[in-house]
Amino acid sequence: MGVARRKEDRVRRFAEKHGAGFWTTRVEDLLARPDIHVICITTPSGAHLEPALAAARAGKHLVVEKPLEVTLERVDALLDAAGTAGVQIAAIFQNRFGRGAQTLKAALDQGRFGRLVLASAYVKWHRQAEYYRDHWHGRRDLDGGGALMNQGIHAVDLLQWLVGMPVEVFGQTSRVVHTGIEVEDTAAAVLRFPGGALGVIEASTALFPGWSRRIEICGEHGSAVLEDDRMVRWDFREKMPGDDNVQNAEAANRPGAGAGTPQISHQGHRLQIQDLVDALRAGRAPAVDGRAGRNAVALVRAVYDSAASGVPVRIG
Repeated sequence: MGVARRKEDRVRRFAEKHGAGFWTTRVEDLLARPDIHVICITTPSGAHLEPALAAARAGKHLVVEKPLEVTLERVDALLDAAGTAGVQIAAIFQNRFGRGAQTLKAALDQGRFGRLVLASAYVKWHRQAEYYRDHWHGRRDLDGGGALMNQGIHAVDLLQWLVGMPVEVFGQTSRVVHTGIEVEDTAAAVLRFPGGALGVIEASTALFPGWSRRIEICGEHGSAVLEDDRMVRWDFREKMPGDDNVQNAEAANRPGAGAGTPQISHQGHRLQIQDLVDALRAGRAPAVDGRAGRNAVALVRAVYDSAASGVPVRIG
C-alpha cells in the first residue's frame, strides 16, 4: 500500500499511522509502482479529475470519493478516460451496502410497494461555522455546491438507486446561516418520476441539532422509512415472513453524520472496496461503477440549474 500527499510531514504521519509501506509527495511516484493496481482519489471534490486521469492513463483502477466530480463535463471526461484505458471506476456511495438499504431495495425490486406514490430524501444536518474555514468546503470550484452536493448527495444517490431517476425537478437553494460561503447551506426540490410518482429532496447544514438522514418510500401497497441504515417504518398490506424483524434489525452501517461533529463508520467503505476487489477478480463491473456514480451528480446539477433559472428542469 502506498500514499501520496503534497505535504511531506502529513503524508509521513499518515503512512506511519496506517502502515503504508510507501509514501511520496508526488502522485507520479505512486502511479509508477507496478505493485499498486488501484488508486483511491480522496482530494477535494473539484480536484478529482486530474489525478484520476493520470491514474487511468497509467492503467490503474479507480476508487473515487463522492461525488465523482462537480460538473457533468468533468465527470464525463473521467468516464471517457477510464473507458479508453480499460480500467474500472468504483464511485463511493457506501450507504448502498448497508443492511437496511439492501432490504429496502430488495422489496422495491420485488414490487411489494405496488405503484409508487411518493419517494423522498431528507438530509437535515448541522455543521458549525468552523467546518467551512478550510481551503475548500463551501467553494464553488472545489466543493461543487453546498448542502446538496456535499452532504445531501448520499441521500440523492440512495433515492435514485432505489426508485430510479426522476424525469423532472424544480429546485430552490438558499444561504440562511452560513452566509460567508459561495454555495447553498439549504436546498429543496420537488421531483416527478416516470409513472407519476412525486417526491422531494431537502438538504441543509444550517439547522440545529441535526437529524438522521431519512429516506421515505410510499406506494399503493406499502410504505417504508429508512433513517441512516435503520428501518423505522415497514408497513405493507400483505405481510411476508421476516417482516416483523426488519425494524428490529441492527443497522450494518450507521453514518452518524447529522451532528456538528460527525462520526462516520468505515464499514460501508470496506464493503464497497471489497466489492471492487471481487469485481476485478471476476472480470465484472463493480456494483457502483462510474456510470452509476454519474446519476447523483446529474440530479444535483439539475436542481442547481432549476434554482438558477427559476423553472423546472427535465432530466434525460
